[in-house]
Amino acid sequence: MAFSVSFLNTAPITTTGSGTAYKVWSYRIDGTGAEIPSGQRMALALPGNINVQDPSTYPDVTALDGSFLWRDPTTGLSFVGRTASNPGSVTITFVAPARTATASVRLFKSAIGTAWTAVNFTNAGSGTAADGQAMVVPASGVPTYTGRPVADFEGALPYASEVFGVYQPLAGWISAQGGVAAARVHPGSEFAGLTAEHFRGEDARGLRDPALAALAERYQSVASATSATSATSAPLTPVGLVNLFREYFFEFDTFLGSPSGHIWVSPGGSVEVVETSTRRTLTEKTAELSEETTRKTEESQTDQDDVADAVKEDNSSDTKLGVSATGGVNAKIYHADVSASFATQNTVKRGSEETHKHSREQTAKVTNEIKRNFKTTFKTVTETTDTSSRRYVLQNNLTELANYEFRRKMRKVGVQLQHIGTRLCWQVYLPDPGQELGLGDMVHVVEAPDLTSIPKPEPLPDLEDKLLPFHFEVAFLHSNGPDTDAALTYLPESGNRCRGINTTTAGHDDVVQFCFEYQLPPVPPGYQLASVASVDRHGAQIELAPLDSPDLLPNPDVGKNSLKIRLTYANWQGKKSMPFDAMLKYTPTDAAKAELEKKKADAKAAYDKEVARVEHEAYGRAVRERLRLVSSLTPRRLEDMRSEERRTVFRDILRRLEGDGHYPQDPNHPPFAESEQIRQLFDVEEMLYFVAPDYWRPGPVNPPAPTGDSVGRYPVPSENPPALPPGTSALPLAGQTVAGWYSRADEYKSPGAQPVPQWRVDYLITEETQPAPLGSSLGWLIQIDGDERRNEFLNAAWVKAIMPVRPGQEVAALAWLLGVEGSAGLGLPYPVQPGDPADFQNKSYGGVLQILATRLQAANTDVTNTLAAEKVFETGFDPLEGGFRKPDNPYQIFDQWIEVLPTDQVAAVAVRYDPRTGQQL
Repeated sequence: MAFSVSFLNTAPITTTGSGTAYKVWSYRIDGTGAEIPSGQRMALALPGNINVQDPSTYPDVTALDGSFLWRDPTTGLSFVGRTASNPGSVTITFVAPARTATASVRLFKSAIGTAWTAVNFTNAGSGTAADGQAMVVPASGVPTYTGRPVADFEGALPYASEVFGVYQPLAGWISAQGGVAAARVHPGSEFAGLTAEHFRGEDARGLRDPALAALAERYQSVASATSATSATSAPLTPVGLVNLFREYFFEFDTFLGSPSGHIWVSPGGSVEVVETSTRRTLTEKTAELSEETTRKTEESQTDQDDVADAVKEDNSSDTKLGVSATGGVNAKIYHADVSASFATQNTVKRGSEETHKHSREQTAKVTNEIKRNFKTTFKTVTETTDTSSRRYVLQNNLTELANYEFRRKMRKVGVQLQHIGTRLCWQVYLPDPGQELGLGDMVHVVEAPDLTSIPKPEPLPDLEDKLLPFHFEVAFLHSNGPDTDAALTYLPESGNRCRGINTTTAGHDDVVQFCFEYQLPPVPPGYQLASVASVDRHGAQIELAPLDSPDLLPNPDVGKNSLKIRLTYANWQGKKSMPFDAMLKYTPTDAAKAELEKKKADAKAAYDKEVARVEHEAYGRAVRERLRLVSSLTPRRLEDMRSEERRTVFRDILRRLEGDGHYPQDPNHPPFAESEQIRQLFDVEEMLYFVAPDYWRPGPVNPPAPTGDSVGRYPVPSENPPALPPGTSALPLAGQTVAGWYSRADEYKSPGAQPVPQWRVDYLITEETQPAPLGSSLGWLIQIDGDERRNEFLNAAWVKAIMPVRPGQEVAALAWLLGVEGSAGLGLPYPVQPGDPADFQNKSYGGVLQILATRLQAANTDVTNTLAAEKVFETGFDPLEGGFRKPDNPYQIFDQWIEVLPTDQVAAVAVRYDPRTGQQL
């Protein structure tokens, strides 16, 4: 008889924490008593790429008792077997991946102390016996381990939770406040004259008033008063329902993820590995006061590594959500479509569907963000002084090369959704919600620029008159007579004053020259000859005619640069010439004066230009510093800003009620009773609101087209800069400290039109600033210490305020709302929707609304419902079969899924590779 090998089954590993990736495999080997005696070792030889586990690592699995595993280093086969305890049959069990495959299996036997011998066998007793058979075996490779099954964590308490809701307006009722506001928007319509009184009375309940009927038709509140069809939209309804949900987060197990690094260690060697995490950013600021007191502020910014925290942060920054304080926590409220059904089962179902869709997408998004949030670097060093690093020493004491993979530790987080209640709400529209919110301005003192490094121009002295000496000789030029020794005295000749004559010698008159013209020295540059200041005769007995005598003019002669003199009395005293010294007066020319003034102006201009450059640079640095400070400004607490916004909205609601006479305003007599009534009926602290985007604000949709004269909010370079001197060029950054080159947007080229120059500078940026807040390019009013939601609120066209009714006050609140909002449309028949209760049949809108308020009042005051909403915190995690339950009933957990998150921990795992194929063993 030939040996027979049969595959029996695979069974889960019964030990806690084993998961489902591996199972216990069982095979039975049959033969005769002679072929399989007691004490005979039988083994199946499986391919070496099958990841068979060592049975000694599962001491608590009794099915593996007596099993062994041996890997043949020559053939690479894995021998799994057991020693026969009874003759004729032996069952072999081992742990391997749960996934199945088909591969060739061989059978070996061996007595104790002898070598293994291959034997022929059949597959389950059929076919021809052979040395190997194709059988069902575990799949090759290492299975992906994703932790234990969800059922193992039953009873685990949630480590975090998040409350949010879905708001749905209820169609059919036309609000008096909304209707009057709509009438003002359409002054030429049939319903333009509507007042609050039109919304009260039987005619209003049945929409028999023509103006109300026109209003209903305009906004499609109902298709007609007789058709019993539901509303397709209800923008004027004053009521709605908020279905509240709670998202629970459960900590499941951890496992090692995909490899993030690899290192090898030679035989006998060791490697020191330092893991450096970049998850934390540390900023230290030091400020020294005059008392030499040092104050250090440490700000630590840690990226989110938990899906619960990331979901909370994502909800806080989502501008599409309304915010309400529910039970002391901020509940984020989503806005769903209008509900034509007033049944809580239908609204819960629709709200659950919206919740499942948004929450699943949201956790998937934040999980991906967290996955991208981690970055771990490994480096091999000999020594390190970084005390914040993690140091590992890998030592290989074997004789073979050791390989290690670094695998990141992964977390498995369970998420469940539960419906925790339904609230009746009052909704009202309010315009310009942010106009009364004050804005903060940053105090930033800019130091004056240091101008001491710029030398002031040396003052240039004014040009003064110059007195220059001029020496000349008056020669004795004798032309007649015996006085050759120049001893006589001469007087001007009558009739010729340029000749001197002496008549003392009878018959021989002596004649000398009395008129002289002297060439003056060159005129100094920049000066002109003005006059002769003085003439020194050095005691000579010579008299001169005045230099400005008519016969001498012009004198001195500027054109000839000469000086003329005429003697009126002369006695040379026996000398052939007499010395004279004149002082010539020179005055600055107009050109010289103009040149001096130009030098002064140039020096001052150069100084002023340098001062302007320093001031310009200081201004640019001040702008950059202010931008950096504004960009790094810590935002205010989100809770405080949301509280301010709710207070502003509630203030507007009270003013609206005051205008309609429902909330009297008397400074001397505060309306305590009305205030207490509103607070008793409505949960003011839980009020929420939805903002309408700014583009809904009435006014021109398209702003004026930018032109060359449009300068935006900040100064930009001139479009037509002044011409530069020939041979010069402007610096690339000249005049562009505040705005960059590309801030002017150059030219906008539209198809089929001429290029148009544009200037669109609405906000400033630097390489150090954070990205500009939402709305910066739209010209929004930005609060520098606010968040996106605050900026959206400041610029919103209007808000839809939702005021939840206090639990147990639904019926009273509905009666109060009838007095405030009227009863328009409530007398029309209610169109029954699929899933509505039977008692909604043949009722009006008002009757169904009364039934709804009564049921909500009973449900919200029933302590069993409160306990059901808090059950998870008492009993812990309850696995939801299939992951989703049809949300037909309230207060149920209806949705469940798993998120896998990375951690900042990395583990080193020893691995082996086939040297021939390179595949991991």
